[in-house]
Amino acid sequence: MTVQILYKNNDNSNNQVLFVEEKYNISSIKKLISSAEFSYIKEILKNNDLKKKILSLDLNSKKRLILVSVKKKLESSDIENLGADFYNYIKSININKLSIISSTLNSRFEKNFIGHFLHGLKLKSYEFNIYKTKKEKKIILINVIGKKNSLTIRNELKFKALEEGTFFTRDLVSEPGNILHPDEYAKRLIKLRKYGLKVTIYNKKKLKKLGLNALLGVGQGSIRGTYLVTIEWKGSKSKSKPLSFVGKGVCFDTGGISLKPAKFMEDMTYDMAGSAVVVGLMKNFAIRKAKINAVGVVGLVENMPGGNAQRPGDIVKSYSGKTIEVLNTDAEGRLVLADALTFTEKKFKPQLMVDLATLTGAIIVSLGSEYAGLFSNDDKLSKQIFDAGEKVGEKVWRLPLHKNYDKLMDSKTADMQNINYVGGAGSTTAAQFLQRFIINKTPWAHLDIAGMAFSKYGGALNPSGATGYGVRLLNKFVEDNYE
Repeated sequence: MTVQILYKNNDNSNNQVLFVEEKYNISSIKKLISSAEFSYIKEILKNNDLKKKILSLDLNSKKRLILVSVKKKLESSDIENLGADFYNYIKSININKLSIISSTLNSRFEKNFIGHFLHGLKLKSYEFNIYKTKKEKKIILINVIGKKNSLTIRNELKFKALEEGTFFTRDLVSEPGNILHPDEYAKRLIKLRKYGLKVTIYNKKKLKKLGLNALLGVGQGSIRGTYLVTIEWKGSKSKSKPLSFVGKGVCFDTGGISLKPAKFMEDMTYDMAGSAVVVGLMKNFAIRKAKINAVGVVGLVENMPGGNAQRPGDIVKSYSGKTIEVLNTDAEGRLVLADALTFTEKKFKPQLMVDLATLTGAIIVSLGSEYAGLFSNDDKLSKQIFDAGEKVGEKVWRLPLHKNYDKLMDSKTADMQNINYVGGAGSTTAAQFLQRFIINKTPWAHLDIAGMAFSKYGGALNPSGATGYGVRLLNKFVEDNYE
């Protein structure tokens, strides 16, 4: 379903959306309707459930009022959630054209209320239906009646950039593995150059020459290519060190020789969600011309069983020079990130690194689908990410790293092993493994988004399927601390 939003000075719709104060105090709309209509509405409200956020009232056969109850104190994320609820409501009552009367907003409300409200509405309206042969070509036309203020104009591009970045992330995660394999993924990233991003592709030959053997080992059972892709945005005139974002891009994860159970393996198309967040974030920076220097780095690979596949017990030499005993080929994401992190730190010398990955099932056991797991070597960076998550409703929870976990990842025949055979602390030991590849003590945070990247039932701002979690979180993190 497509949503079109237009700003107009007058109204020609039969469906008017009016904002009223909580508990349906309708005094603010008295000037917009006749005294008879006002009395009629007051009478109808006596027989309605005033705990509902949205009520629809038919004044006559041609005119409907949709009242949206707004609490006195709302954070921007609450307004966005209200916009998403409003989308669900108008979809349920099958309205395709309406007018939002912005003048009904009380001056006490958030100054850019309409912007956040429509942003939430747009995020909730996302659909991925390109493989359906029968598509419902329905358009919802929303006219916003009233003049744009300077804040609305200024933030329009910001919201547009966030929506496009988030939708691009959702699109990538939603694609099936036979379509979005590493070769196709790399081609799509090249197209980002039209936004002013510098995109560099490192293929198998280049990766082998550079020595990214941990990444290459994951993909050696697949007929598809293996790639490391860097995406650079230079939006600051200063020569400041870039902010860096690193993503795991396992386009399909069978587990390799350590094969996963068949049940729910189809969900492993979203094992590249970490990389998709990085890509969507970088696209967002470019569209809104973010005044920062940033680099996104993604490792793109397919983890398949085959005659040439990596075996349990193999030992590989990573880009850092450290050797890894691969005890389980299904713990492949950390191998991808190990090389990507060291490469990013060495090549770009960033002021900080944030990596994202659908890394462990253990994080879902501990945090479910409410929080992403946050691990970090830096308290300041952790707090910045935590605070940003609270503001946009993409929450993180910090979990521990400690040198005592290292012994669980030590190998008898190599520098380290890729799983903890003792058991327990699955997400922490995975993060502890990654920390070994931060060679120069760069401030670093790892976000395990396995429980957040995909939703069977939908969330506040997303339908079921790919969520796009992380784009808005990291954009806010950058906006608040580095612009």
